[in-house]
This record gives sequence, structure tokens and C-alpha cells, in this order.
Amino acid sequence: MTAITRRSLLCSAATVIVTFPLPRGAEASVNTVAADSVDGYLSVARDGGVTVFAGKVDLGTGARAAIRQIVAEELGLSPGRIALVEGDTALTPDQGSTGGSTGIMVGGVQIRQAAATARARLLSLASASLNRPVSDLETSDGMVVARGDGGAVSFASLIGGAAFELPIDKTAPLRNPDAYTVVGTSYARPDIPAKLTARHAYVQDHRVDGMAHARVVRPPAIGAHLNDVDASSIADIPDARVVRIKDFLAVVAPREWDAIRALRQLKATWSEAATLPGSDNLFEAVRATPVARVEMLRSVGDAPAVLDQAHRVIHATYSWPIQSHASMGPSCAVADIRDNGGTIWTASQSTHRMRWTIAKLLGLDGENLRLVYMDGSGSYGTNGNDDVAFEAALLSRELGRPVRVQWMREDEHGWDPKGPPQLLDLRAALSADGSIAAWETVAMPPVNTPNAGIPLLAAVAAGLDDGRGSQSGFTGMNSDPPYAVENVHAEVRWLATTPLRVSNLRAPGKIGNVFAVESFFDELAAAANADPLALRLRLLSDPRGREALERVRQMMNWTARASPLERKSDLLEGRGIAYVHYKQAENYVAMGVEATVERSTGAVRVLRVACAHDCGLMINPDAVHAQVEGCILQTLSRTLFEEVTFDRARVTSMDWSSYPILTFRDVPKLDIALIDRRQERPLGAGEAAAAPVAAAVGNAIFDATGVRLRQAPFTPARVKKALDEQAT
Repeated sequence: MTAITRRSLLCSAATVIVTFPLPRGAEASVNTVAADSVDGYLSVARDGGVTVFAGKVDLGTGARAAIRQIVAEELGLSPGRIALVEGDTALTPDQGSTGGSTGIMVGGVQIRQAAATARARLLSLASASLNRPVSDLETSDGMVVARGDGGAVSFASLIGGAAFELPIDKTAPLRNPDAYTVVGTSYARPDIPAKLTARHAYVQDHRVDGMAHARVVRPPAIGAHLNDVDASSIADIPDARVVRIKDFLAVVAPREWDAIRALRQLKATWSEAATLPGSDNLFEAVRATPVARVEMLRSVGDAPAVLDQAHRVIHATYSWPIQSHASMGPSCAVADIRDNGGTIWTASQSTHRMRWTIAKLLGLDGENLRLVYMDGSGSYGTNGNDDVAFEAALLSRELGRPVRVQWMREDEHGWDPKGPPQLLDLRAALSADGSIAAWETVAMPPVNTPNAGIPLLAAVAAGLDDGRGSQSGFTGMNSDPPYAVENVHAEVRWLATTPLRVSNLRAPGKIGNVFAVESFFDELAAAANADPLALRLRLLSDPRGREALERVRQMMNWTARASPLERKSDLLEGRGIAYVHYKQAENYVAMGVEATVERSTGAVRVLRVACAHDCGLMINPDAVHAQVEGCILQTLSRTLFEEVTFDRARVTSMDWSSYPILTFRDVPKLDIALIDRRQERPLGAGEAAAAPVAAAVGNAIFDATGVRLRQAPFTPARVKKALDEQAT
């Protein structure tokens, strides 16, 4: 197989047009993808256009605009003259997986430092060319300009088409944020016009010559083994064929509709399997699961002793359900595996990691395997994109031709790795004056296996991987309170197993943890007959957190009083507040909710959400605003509607009817205040605003009804049952 270089790929129009647009004349000058080299991230073309190579990708967050803005600001160049290549393992450095709001916070900061290093070199080169000291020079519009009309020289003439040959200088001076002209402005996202006019190429749209279409045949029960396949049952479908590797079963055909027909028509027999506890017994099963290890998240004072001696101790247990990524477009990938390597087009948010995973599982040369990122129609965590990429690669290797694997709706809902169940036990001691004397949290999420990824369905079925790994993200974070309490004991009991395969789902673990912590805090405020917002402010010293809460107070015209209100009507209205210092280290988010509860039906309607959001330096305020809106709406869906159901054998919530989501009529009024802090580090905006949503809604329901909901989602049936129990 011919060695892949940046130059050969970028000079090949057939490849470039499929993968990414480049400005006229842009090309890669060197072949390195080294993460510690300026040339790993930046290339200046002979016409002065700049190409940025980003290992992290834009999953719909607006990073394509923000990364251009960052580089434009540091170099002194219009964002329109910058092309972006993202997530292509042959062209971009490995910056780690895209997730955890690290696209800007980590990836963007690395690229900013590379641009600052490049700018310093350009100034140095221009100093020699113009015979002026560097202190007299500035970069602007792709030029280095000498102050006082002392001449100018273009980036193109200084270095166009050549390599910087520089390591990234972590001390290279950055632009002063107070002088920013590009960063901090709402620059239009370059991908939106094509998406709005149906011209944007998603991975689902990708085609290559000679490609076959495939569908994977799933077993009727999780853990079932394939006993027999009757290939003759699809003999009437033109050129359709069966591929079987142990328990992995797929059908392949030249036409996609024929592959679907073969999927539905193929006769196969499977063993029986009934290994699941059933969703009705989920949290009993969670509590009975052996503990793999215990992590002390926070220990201050002696909470257990204070709780044992206290006269007034309040207990509560909160639970968060298993949820699906529920991507609007089912996962898809195209693979062309040959000559001990090949190319995979995928929407994976971890192309660099998946490159080596797939190479290892299939016995390929990882250096000859290329993964090219393309947008998928849905993500927010590790959904089916990694699975389908491996399935396409496996089938392509077996058939010796390019293969496109497209999941069906039942694949996406039934077989994507899920957001895990969470169970939290909380205790607190109240002093005579109503203050919180001690706090204890025991969180019980499934364990993350060190150095192991998510078990891939096809790899396990084909006997290529034992499937013992488990990863669902940092699900223990934010299970301790952010407030000043003298005695705190917060531990995470990592559970050895979990009923369904799990992975990271947007804001992994933090939504369930903040739901528990902030709802329980409201329980304590109610027990102390205190206003829940005033009590938060009393126990919060961080000025950024206090400002976020004060902003929400103003936005909601919050009047101090204790919850709940006494009301007798059928339609009850309440307000709720919640706060998070995300991961206790990143964004500050305060959220207020106004909601109604229909007593006769249990139906909850969120009328308004007020959110104050501080993510440090904002690169693109419009994009941040859109991300905050998206976080709120998606988490409202998870709070009010979403719950994976399953019986003893299989997932039963396989479609939009059995797994409903938020619809347009459920969308509340959104009031969002963005707090810009130009001198602070950028923190990203893809997750944090999701964390306090459920708690704020639950607290509003309590304020309206006096009923405390400790299990999500807040479906009408669950709310009505709680109201009926209250009445008796």
C-alpha cells in the first residue's frame, strides 16, 4: 500500500472534495502529525491561506467556527482564509477523543499555542526581511506590517509552502484578550448553510466505487449464540450473501434495499438467553451488585460521627435511569480494507483511538489504516458510531471490497451503548439553627475498567474480544455538594457490573449526581424552612458561582420564601433553582425553572428556564448560546420522557413510540445570560448546562405540589402516583 502523506492527500482532488474544503492554493507543506510540532497543526500555503489540522472534531458544537477564530486571532488573519481538517488520522495530530467539553478547552488551547508559536516565527522572519526589530512589527490580514509605514511582507512570501520546523513553544506570547477582534464575536458557522439546504455530506451520504451495502443481523436476546443460518432463505435476492463469523451475522448486497430485504428474510436460529434483571427491577439489581472498588471523592471533618450523634438526620435515595443516545439518524460507516490497511469513513469522536483498536482486532497494520471523520446525524457521547465502524471494517476485510453498514432504527435504540443507571444514597444532619452540620453521599455507578474501551458488539460476537471492558465517563463527579459544609463524606462505590452495555452519554453521570445533590439540598432547605436560593448563597463563597445565582435571581424576580406553596387548584405552578460548578473545576451554571403540574393527570409542563452560564472566555457567543439551549432542551427530554426499558432478554424501547423524546410543543421559553470572562481560560460549553436541569425541574415540582420526586423521568404516571400517595 502506498504510504499516505499530507501532501499526496491534499493534492488529490478526488480525496479532498469528499473529506474537506480547502481554500485555493492550500496544501500541506510537511508530513508530520506530531502533537508537539507547529507543523502538526498549521500549514501556510503559497497563496497565504492557512490550513488548520485538528485532531478533535466538531460534533455539532460549532468548533469549526471557533477553531478558525482562535487561529485567526493569534495569527492576524481573516477566518475566511482558514481551512480546517478535523479527525483524519492521516492528516491530524492525536489530540485525544472529542468529549467532556475538551474540544476548545484542550484542543483549541493547543492549537492557539501552535498559532502563537507560528506568529512569533513569522515576526522573526519578517524582522530579517524588513530590517526592522520585532517590537516594531505586527501581523494583520495575512501580512506582517511595520509600524509607521515601514513596509509589509506577506505570510506567503515568508513561509508559504514551507515548514515551520518548530516545536510548540508553551511560552510564546498570546494576544491580550482585551484586544481581541475575532475571538469573542459571533462568527457564522461555516457548516450551517449546507446543512439547512440539504447539501451537507454526512457519513450516511458517503459512497465509494464498488461499495456493497450491509445490515447486521442481531440476536433476539442479549448474549444469545447463533446455532444455525439458512442462507437459502435469501436465495431469491439478487447477489445477496450471508457473512457469518461465530455469533456475528450479516447480510450484504449490491443494493441497499436488497440488504434490508435480506435482513428481514434471512432465517436463523439462536440459543435462548435471559440474563437481564428487567427494567422494573433495575435499582434493586443495582443495589445488589458487588462493589468493585471504593473511591473517596471528598472527606472534610468527620461526617459519619456527626451524623451518628445528630438529633435530626434526613435521608433520601435518588436514582437516574438507563438512557439511550437515541441519535436521530442511525449510525453508519463505510470501510475499504485491503493490503493490510485501508480507510474507514466514520462519525466516531475518537478516530485516533479507534484506528489502533480496529487494527489490533483485525490484525492490520495501524500505520496503514486511516480513519476519516465525517459528520454523523447524532452523537452527544459514544453512540453506535464506533460499533458500526468496526462492523464495516470487519465485513470489508472478509469480502475484500468496500462495505457500507447502516444501522436500522431498532439497532440504534436497542443496541447502542447506554448511559448507565445511577443510585445515590444521601444523609444530612441539620443543626438547631437550620444549618447543615454534616453531609454524606454514597454514589453507585458502574465501574470504568482501566485501559479498556467499550466492548464492540461485532468484536465480541466474532470472538475477537472478550468484552470485559466498561467505560461510561467520569460518572462520580459532582456527587458532593459545592457548598460550605463543615463535615462532608462523599464516596463512590464503583459497581462491578451493569445490566446493559454502557458508554458516556452527554455530561456523563453529572446530570444524575446534580439531580440528587441539588434536590437533596432543597429538601434540607424545606426542612429548615429556608428559601432555597438564599440558603445556597449563604453557603457559597465562590464569587463566580454567586454571580451566576444572583443573575438567575434577577432573571426570575425571585422573592424569598420557603417551598412548597399551599395550593388547592388542579393546575399547580412552582419554581425551582439548581446550581453546579461543573466537575467542581470548570463552568459555573445556575438554573431556574417555572413549571406547572396537572394534579388530575400528573402531567408536568416546563414553562420557562432561566440560565446563567459562565464558561470563562467565550470564543463564539452565538455558538455558546446554541450549546446552552441544546443542553437544556436535550436534558429536559431526558428528565421528562426518556427511559430505556427491557425485559429478561432484550431492550424493549426500540422506537420513538416506546422511547419518546421532547417535541416542539414541550419546548419552554428559554432565557439565557452568558457571563463572559475574557481573562479566564475557555471551558467549553457542550455539557455543563445539562447538569442542573433535572434538579431545577424536580425542585419546581416540589414547590408546586409538595411532592418530592427522587426518580427520573418525571412521567405523568410517576408524578400522578406520587400525588395520589401524598393524598392518602
